[in-house]
Amino acid sequence: MRAVSISPDALVVTSAFWQTNATALRSGGEAMLIDSPYLPDELDALPGVLAGAGFEPDGLLATHADFDHLLGRMSYPGMTLGLAESSVERMHAAPGEAQRELRQYDDEFYVVRATPLALGQVQGLPVPGSVEICDRELELHPAEGHTVDGMAIFDREQGILIVGDYLSAEEFPFATSPSAYRITLAGLIEMLREDPPETVIPGHGPPLHALDALSIAEADLSYLRSLHAAVVDALSHDATRDEARTAGLAVDLPRECPPDLEEMRGFNVDRQIEEILGAPSEEAAG
Repeated sequence: MRAVSISPDALVVTSAFWQTNATALRSGGEAMLIDSPYLPDELDALPGVLAGAGFEPDGLLATHADFDHLLGRMSYPGMTLGLAESSVERMHAAPGEAQRELRQYDDEFYVVRATPLALGQVQGLPVPGSVEICDRELELHPAEGHTVDGMAIFDREQGILIVGDYLSAEEFPFATSPSAYRITLAGLIEMLREDPPETVIPGHGPPLHALDALSIAEADLSYLRSLHAAVVDALSHDATRDEARTAGLAVDLPRECPPDLEEMRGFNVDRQIEEILGAPSEEAAG
C-alpha cells in the first residue's frame, strides 16, 4: 500500500491489489474516506496511516456497492457508510452479495481475513446531490453502467473528481449495462471538457490529469459505441446470438489489458446482446 498527497487536503491510498484507490479528503477539522484498499494488512494499517497524516475520517463514502469498495467498514467498524440511494437499493435487493463476492475473490487469491465483512449502518444519499465536510461541499453525480448503482464525487474546491470504476488507465470498461455506461461516459466527457477538475481519481490505477482522463473517456465511449454497432449490425443480418457474440468480440478494446481481464470482454458482449434481445431463455441456454 502507498499513500500519495494529491493536494494539501487530499490523500490517495493505493492497494497493492488491483491498484485499488481510496481517497481521504479533509476540510477544517473534519475528514472523509471514500472507497477502500483491499488487503487485510492494508486495512489494519489504514487508521494509523490516515491519523498520522492528519486525515482521520469522521465518515465513510463508497462510490458504489461492489465489495472491493466497501472495505473501509473493516478499518472503521463503528462508522456510518454513505452510499448512493441506488447502492442501498442494490444491497437490499441482493443481501449478502458483497460478502459472498469478497469470500470468492479471497479464496481465489489466497487472502485470509480474521473477520468477515459486516456492513453495519449505511446511509442512502440522493444523487444528484451533495454531502459536506465541515464547510466544503462534495457534489454527487450519477455514475451507473459499470453496475446498476453508483456515484461520482466532485470536490470542486480542490478540483478533484472521484469516479469509481470508470476512466481507468489499467482497465477497459466492465459494463453491466452498456447503454447506461455510455450515458455516464457522455456526462463525464461533458464535465471534463466544460468544467474540468484538476485531478481525476479512478477506482483502479493512477490518478489522472483532466486531459488524460478525457482521452480515456472518449476511447471507452468509442469502444462501447462500436460494440453496440457491431452487435446491431450482426443481428440486423439475421445472425444468431452466437454469431452476434463473435461480432462483438471482434471489436477492439480501447487499451491493452492483462490476460486475467479478458473474460470481461465477453461479459460486455453478452450484456450488450441482452440489452437488445433480452436474456436467453433457460431452454435456449441449456
